[in-house]
Amino acid sequence: MPESVGVMGGTFDPIHFGHLAAGEEARVRLGLARVVFVPNGQPPHKAGYAVTDAEHRYNMVVLATASNPHFEVSRVEIDRSGPSYAVDTVKSLVRQFAEGTTVHFITGADAILELLTWRDPEQLARFCEFVAVARPGHNLDDIRQALGEELSRQVHYLDIPGIATSSRELRKRAAEGLSLRYLTPDPVARYVLSHRLYRGLDCTRIGDCDQDIYARD
Repeated sequence: MPESVGVMGGTFDPIHFGHLAAGEEARVRLGLARVVFVPNGQPPHKAGYAVTDAEHRYNMVVLATASNPHFEVSRVEIDRSGPSYAVDTVKSLVRQFAEGTTVHFITGADAILELLTWRDPEQLARFCEFVAVARPGHNLDDIRQALGEELSRQVHYLDIPGIATSSRELRKRAAEGLSLRYLTPDPVARYVLSHRLYRGLDCTRIGDCDQDIYARD
C-alpha cells in the first residue's frame, strides 16, 4: 500500500526541539509513515555565511532523532556536491521511495512565503506537497496571496507548539559558554560541548547568527 512520507530539510546548526516538534506534529496530523530529516550540504541561502561542518550537523541530527522510530536521517545532500536545492533533493528521495509514495515537504511558513524564489518551484511542486509549519497565531494570508490559488492548493498549513527557540539562539548560547539543556536533546547538547562547537563564534556578525528555523533554498 502506498505510504506518505515527510521530508524535512534544514541547516540544523544545531537541531533543536522546535525542529523535532514540527516533524512529529506533521507526522501525526497528516498520518505520515515516517519523517526523513535532510541536513543541508551546501545551503544556497547561506552563501558567504559560516556554517558548521556538514558531518557535525549530520551527527547531531542522528543523535536528536534516534529515540523516535518514525524519524530517519538522509545524507543525500551531504554526499552530493554543489549547492543543496530542494528540487534536487526531493527528486533523489522519490527515486528511493516505493512507487506511489506521497512526499510532504515540511518547512517553515516563512520559507514557504519565498517558495517562488526557489530553484524550479513548479517542478518541485510536481514531486511533493508542502507542509507550512508555524506557531499558533501566524497570519497565513500573506502566503496564500503570494503563492496564488493553484500552488496554494498544494500547501498544508500546520500550527505547531510554540517552542521559543532557534538555532541562532543556541549558537549564541554555546559561544557564550551557556547551557543548551532543555533547548535541544541532551545527546546534542553533549555533542556541542564535547566538540567545542560554536566556541569563538562572533555573534555580532549577521552571517554567523542569521535566522535559520526551517530555512530552505
